[in-house]
Amino acid sequence: MISDKKIAHFKSELLQIEQELMDVLGLAEEVNEKVELDQARFGRVSRGTALMDQAMSEAGVERDKQRLVAVRKALKRIKDQQYGFCLECDEPISEKRLEVAPETELCLDCQSFKEEQLRHSES
Repeated sequence: MISDKKIAHFKSELLQIEQELMDVLGLAEEVNEKVELDQARFGRVSRGTALMDQAMSEAGVERDKQRLVAVRKALKRIKDQQYGFCLECDEPISEKRLEVAPETELCLDCQSFKEEQLRHSES
């Protein structure tokens, strides 16, 4: 079981990540305007590059939104005194894993199993 001091540490980390993501997402919405498709203004290569940049930006925004949801779920688990336990097997998640990704929901074994299932379903 994780000590109260460590839980406070992870809560602080999660709150900081939450704030950073909210800041980034607030800025991303301003920057993520639709690419103007006027070929007179953009050459074919420039237009393609602009569209690719926009797609990459949108993917980054979506990833940040998903991480923000995960961070908020982790903060709720702290509030509910369920933080640090795998949502699949209910075993403790290692502190090293939580240090790397404090929002993680699964222990390493369950995460590996989930990823393996995804790989097989995609084949």
